[in-house]
Amino acid sequence: MTAILRRLDPPSLRQQLRAAPGMTRPLMFDVIDKACRRVHSLGQSERTSRLMRLIDAEGWADAALALLELELPMWQVRRIAYDEGEWHCALSRQRELPEWLDAAVEAHHADLALALLSALVEVRALAVDATRPSVPSVRPLPDPLYEPLACDNFG
Repeated sequence: MTAILRRLDPPSLRQQLRAAPGMTRPLMFDVIDKACRRVHSLGQSERTSRLMRLIDAEGWADAALALLELELPMWQVRRIAYDEGEWHCALSRQRELPEWLDAAVEAHHADLALALLSALVEVRALAVDATRPSVPSVRPLPDPLYEPLACDNFG
């Protein structure tokens, strides 16, 4: 198992976010610790200090948006909607595409910050699942026992 898979541990973090009734400081730091790589690598930059000030002020939704901006610079918030007691959040790489063509990552929760962070964790899990090789793959050789057969009846 790779180191990133051990650090991310998507099922348990997803379950933690789903089960949480509201955002808390330990939960935010748990998400940063398990699902965020860039925050640690940036050190004490202006962006990370802004994130820490938002966490200290318990501005959870703003902190979640700042975390999305830091961790997923290629992704943008496509939609945030409140419907029947839940916040629905969709993240996309190409916001300009029509919604039916876009492969957005969606998450929902009763708390806005938890919906945003759930979407971040979903994107991270998607990135771990879809690892691609750096070189194109070659088609495997056909099976030596495979022989094409025509089944048309022209008679």
